[in-house]
Amino acid sequence: MPDATTPAPAARSTDPVVYSEKLWPAWWVWVVVAGISAAGILVFAPISMAAGYTGAVVLLVILGGALIASTPAVVVTASSLRAGRATVPLKFTGSAEGFSGDEATAERGPRLNGLAYLCIRGWIPSVVRVELTDPEDRTPYWLVSSRHPAKLVAALNERAPAA
Repeated sequence: MPDATTPAPAARSTDPVVYSEKLWPAWWVWVVVAGISAAGILVFAPISMAAGYTGAVVLLVILGGALIASTPAVVVTASSLRAGRATVPLKFTGSAEGFSGDEATAERGPRLNGLAYLCIRGWIPSVVRVELTDPEDRTPYWLVSSRHPAKLVAALNERAPAA
C-alpha cells in the first residue's frame, strides 16, 4: 500500500458514496480575504483609483480561487476513505472516533503523533481520528477535520466488515 501521504487515484466511480463533505472555509475567512483584497486599493491608489479597484478585484479572484481550489473533500465509499489528496482502503482502517472542543484541540496538539496523516482545517473545530491497521504503513492514524464528526464516524464504524 502506498504511504498515506502519497496522493492516490480517485475511488472507482462505481463505488457508492456513503459519506461526503467538503471542508469549505468558514465565513470569517472570506471576510479576511475581502479585507486583504480591499487593502489592494491602497497599494495601487497612488497610481490611479482605477488601478486600485482593478488590483482589489484581481486579489479577490486570486485569493478566492486559491481557497476554493485548496478545499479538500472527505469521502467515504463502500471500499475507501479519501481525505484531501490521500486515499486508504477501508480494509486498512480500524476504529474511528470523533472529538470536539478541548478534546479536539488536544488531538491536534499535545496528543498528536508526528507520523499521523493530517487533513485538518483551523476553521473547523472538530476532528475524527481513524486508526490504520496496515502493518506495512508507519502511519498510525489519520486525523481529519469534520463539521459532522458523528456522521463521519458512523459511516466509518458501521460499514460491513471487510472480507
